[in-house]
Amino acid sequence: MMGPYYEHNFKTQVEQCEPPNPAIKKAMCALIDNGCLVYFGRWLIEGSPYVILFDNGSAAWNLDRWKGDLWETCGIGLPTHDREANDSLIFGSMVAWFFKELTDHLGDSPNVLAHFHEWQAGAGLILCRSRKIPLATIFTTHATLLGRYLCAGNVDFYNNLDKFNIDQEAGERQIYHRYCLERGAVHCAHVFTTVSQITAVEANHMLHRKPAMHEFQNLHSTNKGRIQEFIRGHFYGHLDFNLEKTLFFFIAGQYEFSNKRADIFLESLSRLTYLLRVHKNDVTVVVFFIMPAKTNNFNVESLKGQAVRKQLWDTAHTVQDKFGKRLYEALLKGDIPDMNTILDRDDFTIMKRAIYATQRHTLPPVTTHNMLDDTSDPILANVRRIGLFNARTDRVKIVFHPEFLSSTSPLLPMDYEEFVRGCHLGVFPSYYEPWGHTPGECTVMGIPSVTTNLSGFGCFMEEHVSDPTAYGIYIVDRRFRSADDSCNQLTQFMFGFCQQSRRQRIIQRNRTERLSDLLDWRYLGRFYMHARSLALSRAFPDKFKMELLAPPQTEGFRYPRPGSVPPSPSASVHSTPHHSDEEDDDEEPYDEDEEAERDRQNIKAPFTLGATPEGKKTHPGESAN
Repeated sequence: MMGPYYEHNFKTQVEQCEPPNPAIKKAMCALIDNGCLVYFGRWLIEGSPYVILFDNGSAAWNLDRWKGDLWETCGIGLPTHDREANDSLIFGSMVAWFFKELTDHLGDSPNVLAHFHEWQAGAGLILCRSRKIPLATIFTTHATLLGRYLCAGNVDFYNNLDKFNIDQEAGERQIYHRYCLERGAVHCAHVFTTVSQITAVEANHMLHRKPAMHEFQNLHSTNKGRIQEFIRGHFYGHLDFNLEKTLFFFIAGQYEFSNKRADIFLESLSRLTYLLRVHKNDVTVVVFFIMPAKTNNFNVESLKGQAVRKQLWDTAHTVQDKFGKRLYEALLKGDIPDMNTILDRDDFTIMKRAIYATQRHTLPPVTTHNMLDDTSDPILANVRRIGLFNARTDRVKIVFHPEFLSSTSPLLPMDYEEFVRGCHLGVFPSYYEPWGHTPGECTVMGIPSVTTNLSGFGCFMEEHVSDPTAYGIYIVDRRFRSADDSCNQLTQFMFGFCQQSRRQRIIQRNRTERLSDLLDWRYLGRFYMHARSLALSRAFPDKFKMELLAPPQTEGFRYPRPGSVPPSPSASVHSTPHHSDEEDDDEEPYDEDEEAERDRQNIKAPFTLGATPEGKKTHPGESAN
């Protein structure tokens, strides 16, 4: 792996060592001898991969010369004020220089393949191809640069892909030079890939090249208990709802209010509150918004809540210890103690004082921190609009945590993974989501989630799962429905989830966790293997032949609808609005092992590559490089 060098990260995350390959060491020395520092080591993550890191600062004195080279080579000029673009050119120039030295030392064997990700690495790919360095290249975009900017501007992006004037849009946003680097890398690469089918459609319009392929109960109970402890403190004095019948929903990610469609989510929560109240459902929903915003500290009321909870816990244990000791002494004497006298007057005084401490004359806070701009914050503005202020009558409560989670937090001391495992449903109705790591993370952890058919993850699941809802993947139609219709659909998904019994939720979590096989690198990695073989066959057609010129087929790589009735209220609950846990014995038969074995049989082994006839081949719909 290759990337830029940052001193602090290198000292704490990389174990420096000597390159095991002499050719790599010689290539590094060539750059170092010319004043450009390069570092080699093992990245201290799972697998401990080797990394080669290039120090941009040591080579910055070459920037003007390398800008001239880029202009003369492909007519792309970089403005002085764009630090990120300039850094990407310095990095790319050193990468191209390194590959030139490496291939000179290696000769014809072995052949080199380089996989570049995102526009920041594009300069290196462009320079490698323009200098005719003998290596195969792949370029992968996780989201097009212009796509990110357009979606941030609240445009109807996907339904107008063919109507955008790409050059004009990039110029108006002052990113035309970045767009040129990205598009140049896309067209110079032997193979161009995206991370999902929806991004492939976007890239075809934005970058004018069609990608070759696309890719990608116990822990719950334990972590749910930790979230419940936070709820006890945060809602002290208003804890008149049953925590055992409380569901935890969440949305997390960067604070991109419109793009993450937090507005639709909040409106759906307002409608969900109405449905729960009308149907007299005894379920309470607590919704967490985990999005970083500008704050100056935790708010006093949130900290006080946790302090009150801890005080109550300590008081209860103090009284419990005294009660237990007196009970023990009485039993030793062979007496049955008088429960009216086993606690003395001081004990009752302590308990009354603790109860008085829980009295509260304000509503539980919506946000856990002091916001720097409370009045104009989009989430808080919409909370005021829909009127969800955590009142006693609200069946949906809101907790806005404007900071990423940490196990060292005095309020909610949990890592993100622990928090996700403790929740019941993740909701991610994003408009622009090239892949969708958050619902993917939920799936791997066995937590159902809501996604959309505009996310790569949602499209992937629609393609590979016959009935995604039965497996806990709720896909909102954001492409062919209006915002109001999508909002209603999201509301119905959440209301249906609230109607499930505890047993149905357990069955659904089991099914969701089984889908993690679809996201295993053993299967997703086959697309990268295909891309690399394809790049080698195009860069070195005399040495590498391929039989298939189309992306590997996924026929059979599909989960069927579960054999038992899916945990959907419309299909499996009684006619009453809510199906109680006491009725679990009357539910449909369910054999977890049998269903799991059936699902495993529906995943085929990764594809294999074969040899092809001689001659240069080109993918349908792709231009020659």
